[in-house]
Amino acid sequence: MRLGNNASSRPGPEEKAREQWDHPLQFVFACISYAVGLGNVWRFPYLCQMYGGGSFLVPYLIMLIVEGMPLLYLELAVGQRMRQGSIGAWRTISPYLGGVGVASVVVSFFLGMYYNVVNTWGFWYLFHSFQDPLPWSVCPLNGNRTGYDEECEKASSTQYFWYRKTLNISPSIQESGAVQWEPALCLVLAWMMVYLCILRGPETTGKVAYITALVPYGVLIIYLVRGLTLHGATNGLLYMFTPKVEELANPRAWINAATQVFFSLGLGFGSLIALASYNEPSNNCQRHTIVVSLINSATSIFASVVTFSIYGFKATFNYEDCLNKVILLLTNSFDLEDGFLTASNLEQVKGYLASTYPSKYSEVFPLLENCSLESELDTAVQGTGLAFIVYTEAIKSMDVSQLWSVLYFFMLLLLGVGSMLGNMMGILTPLTDSEVISSHLPKEAISGLLCLVNCAIGLLFTMEAGSYWFDIFNDYAATLSLLLIVLVEAIAVCYVYGLRRFGAELEAMTGRALNWYWKVMWAFVSPLLIISLFLFYLADYILSGTLQYQAWDATQGQLVTKDYPAYALAIIGLLVASSTMCIPLVALGTFVMHQCTKGDGASKA
Repeated sequence: MRLGNNASSRPGPEEKAREQWDHPLQFVFACISYAVGLGNVWRFPYLCQMYGGGSFLVPYLIMLIVEGMPLLYLELAVGQRMRQGSIGAWRTISPYLGGVGVASVVVSFFLGMYYNVVNTWGFWYLFHSFQDPLPWSVCPLNGNRTGYDEECEKASSTQYFWYRKTLNISPSIQESGAVQWEPALCLVLAWMMVYLCILRGPETTGKVAYITALVPYGVLIIYLVRGLTLHGATNGLLYMFTPKVEELANPRAWINAATQVFFSLGLGFGSLIALASYNEPSNNCQRHTIVVSLINSATSIFASVVTFSIYGFKATFNYEDCLNKVILLLTNSFDLEDGFLTASNLEQVKGYLASTYPSKYSEVFPLLENCSLESELDTAVQGTGLAFIVYTEAIKSMDVSQLWSVLYFFMLLLLGVGSMLGNMMGILTPLTDSEVISSHLPKEAISGLLCLVNCAIGLLFTMEAGSYWFDIFNDYAATLSLLLIVLVEAIAVCYVYGLRRFGAELEAMTGRALNWYWKVMWAFVSPLLIISLFLFYLADYILSGTLQYQAWDATQGQLVTKDYPAYALAIIGLLVASSTMCIPLVALGTFVMHQCTKGDGASKA
């Protein structure tokens, strides 16, 4: 028995009055701006580095075809057909499925709370990029002004600026500390910018999308030209494009490829459904699916070329700096002639000194650093570590470093804001679609209240322990929840609403028949893949034992591993449950209400 209603494929009068994009390109740019985000810049290069360089593209592109594009098309088609936000769209498919939309809104709300903190840090670094020298390029003096700060000397100037000056991080999550007023002001600025961009829904978001979608590519092209001219860039590019075919047999490479495709397209948040709901019913969303998917993937590869050219420069710079320190130490220790010892004859001279002066060499040997270009390139970093430590490490060594710093953090801001706009549309559209809310509050007030609440809660992430809470939200607020949401979406369209029915309505709406590829992917392949990912992450969480986090130890100048306290584990469980439980609870509530309605009708009869 089908639980879907008998809604006609023809739009009703309320749909005719619905806002629409001024031009189809606005929709495409809004989708690109939403999908192409920070993950393309700071996670995809990391995965390439971890799983075989160029060979990682094989599982990535396969997963794009069997998972990414089909599920993206599914969400865009649902939004365009139902012409409502996530809650209304899934309730139209079946009254028992309203919880899927609620779950999407909850996850999007969690994402908005912490994601805009990245834009906060982007503003912070952008403002400091105008200083000469860059504040993270040198260590500050200690209190006595007799040397450099001890914590900075043990770490590095870029790590010190990130952990001490930006985060003022506490030693553990238990020590919350106070709100840092400077990052707090940057957070308020970030939310004010988001509010101005979403003020009137598609009317303002569509225009801003041109900037947030296009300008980052201009910056990436400038960085590519600069990166390719840097000394050592070829070392990074060779490292990236040299395939390690053996990694294709590593199941984690395939799992991470599927996960990257899934999350980089922004599936499950309800944002794509919301964006598509403002389309003309006859819009060719199949073509737009392919365009957005390919541009998103091409951007990841393009950003990786830029990143690995920077990696190569940084690795070569560190390697040569290490060699120069070794050469200077040996030259001074053995009174060698200046210029005699070079990188080309270093190993040969070291062997000679070890055999000729064994006792003296044994004293010097513990002080000699082991310099290796390969180990420098093997150092894999992702997320904030890549954006705010590795990149800044490379930027400080460039000529006219202030210019490259401003360009880089301006690009990060645009990428972050673009993703935030799509995310906020995923929340705002269901709220403005609700007659109960929209009849009492204008759209500008709803947008303002949403931003205000998010900003107030987001102050948590500006405390001294804020980055630990950021990691909790980033790691656990969405992963399992989104997989479950998208799985239910695919099952709902194919087996509740009916794949044949949905295909017929799409054909009537767009004039294009749904071909076998989409049907097979929606009905069988993509759901099975999502189930596999869901089971993998569930097993990974269970088998990993006590959940741990990386805490900054100022005395050592490095990260140390600690166990999460009991209350943090409880919040992690609450984050996962608060969204996933929406699906069964709303279905149960709908069932109870229907039973009560039937009971009242029977008693009256």
